[in-house]
Amino acid sequence: MGLKLLSTGIPGLDKVFGGGLPEYSFNLIAGPPGAGKTTLAHQLTFANASAERPAIYFTVLGEPSLKMLRYQQQMGFFDPEKVGTVIRFIDLSPEVLAEDLDALLDSIVQHVQQTNPAIVVVDSFRTVTRAYAGGDVELQGFLQRLALHLTSWQVTSFLVGEYSDGELSNNAVFTIADGICWLTQNRERNSIVRKIEVMKMRGQATIPGLHTFRISEQGIHVFPRTMSRLPSAEGLPERCRVTMGVPGLDEMLGGGLLTGDATLVAGPSGTGKTAMSIQFTGEGVRHGEPGVLALFEEHPEEFVTRAAEMGFDFEAMMQQDRLRVLYFRPLDLSADEILHEVQQAVAQIGARRLVIDSLNGLELALSASSREDFRESLYRMVGAVTGGGVSVLLTVEVTESFDRINFSPHTVSFMAHNIIFLRYAEIDGQLRKVLTVAKMRRSQHSPYLHAYEISSKGLRVAEPLTGYSGILTGVPTQRRLDPAGLPGLTGRERAVLDRVLALGEATAERLTEALGVDPPALSRALARLVDLNYLIAVDEDGRVLYRSVVRPLGQTESE
Repeated sequence: MGLKLLSTGIPGLDKVFGGGLPEYSFNLIAGPPGAGKTTLAHQLTFANASAERPAIYFTVLGEPSLKMLRYQQQMGFFDPEKVGTVIRFIDLSPEVLAEDLDALLDSIVQHVQQTNPAIVVVDSFRTVTRAYAGGDVELQGFLQRLALHLTSWQVTSFLVGEYSDGELSNNAVFTIADGICWLTQNRERNSIVRKIEVMKMRGQATIPGLHTFRISEQGIHVFPRTMSRLPSAEGLPERCRVTMGVPGLDEMLGGGLLTGDATLVAGPSGTGKTAMSIQFTGEGVRHGEPGVLALFEEHPEEFVTRAAEMGFDFEAMMQQDRLRVLYFRPLDLSADEILHEVQQAVAQIGARRLVIDSLNGLELALSASSREDFRESLYRMVGAVTGGGVSVLLTVEVTESFDRINFSPHTVSFMAHNIIFLRYAEIDGQLRKVLTVAKMRRSQHSPYLHAYEISSKGLRVAEPLTGYSGILTGVPTQRRLDPAGLPGLTGRERAVLDRVLALGEATAERLTEALGVDPPALSRALARLVDLNYLIAVDEDGRVLYRSVVRPLGQTESE
């Protein structure tokens, strides 16, 4: 028969405890001053106390009850109707000052027997051991007798105290306690980070490690350090293709992204990473896939305004609960806090797409200690979200380099299923934008570098730059057809042939768009190139594709 578990009433803490707090357990809440021990004990007491399950809260040479209540009444969990009725606050200072352990124990026993409580808290229990000048044997005997009473009364009890790490191995209370919760508060540069660790909990499979928590006007909120996945959406086709929302990019991706993939979009400033994230999110919503935007740089109002200029009404999407925009700008967050907010937003609207813009901003938003574990935190976050079938788009700014390819300054590219790489290149005396699909797991993709343009409507992928070499150096050289090897062709016909060579194959509509030639003139040029055996026309699925039977200058038969 399993243990009966009590809910702590503290968001996230039940999960850390492995489902809840074992009833009738004898627990220690330890940590330095200001870590949140009393707030934790109060919040837990107010959550569990009722007329059927009353509570007693003993104070010992610490903060007087009135002083504690004066501050705690500001918290959202505080219920004034419970004070003095289902929760009794009792001061044990006289017994402690008298250094009479027997009298102290008798007082606790008397109050417990009179009230018959379900919850007993002694705050601060540490002052009992500090105030007592007797021997360790007597003190340990007192602790054992107190623990025996508390367990025989069938109450769930908490001893609150200030302890140091060095006391873990030589203090009897740590041996007797069924559960030990250790709270810490550390200053990291200009931020304060609070964490909780469950060092011991008999009968429970707790989540190990340090877990971040915050104290707000609502009380304590714990953010478990976990890799649990989001639940998958019911009825979602397994590994189906979804559109990126960028014209021409789906073709490069073999038909689109696979659901549940994480895609890294890397490039220097101004290459359109944010614009691509807007198109990815907006097109997803239009196709019935709600989205969540986690912004770490641009303010949501500016983001929504830019989206409207591109033709996406994000304001209406948010009002219809098909889009949720999260904005993170503090410098003391933990990855678990961010993951909690993201998971909550995804679950609330049933999101199928998530954008994190950008990883650079995410790193800056984390506390100093979290930045040290940035890759681990990001790995857990991406795994938790994509495990539920959510397609994730991560943007990252990289420094332009002409002698090597750098996908991320954080060495996190291995986490991404797909990588889209953006960069600048000088072509024909112009600074052009170029992209390529550098990586795509479980799918074929285009190996070519493509030019692309950014307009008021967003990104649009143009033709592959097969007529150039050395593009990644930033200064490519053009490879043109040898005019002497193409006798009898006009300039327009050579231009059409050159473009078909660059594209590999193309329809007449694609060539009209790429060359800006009027359709009748293009039709005459194509017909002549087919007659002269420079091109072949292939009918595929009702479309006529034109393919070249010649090669660029310098290309051999084996190539």
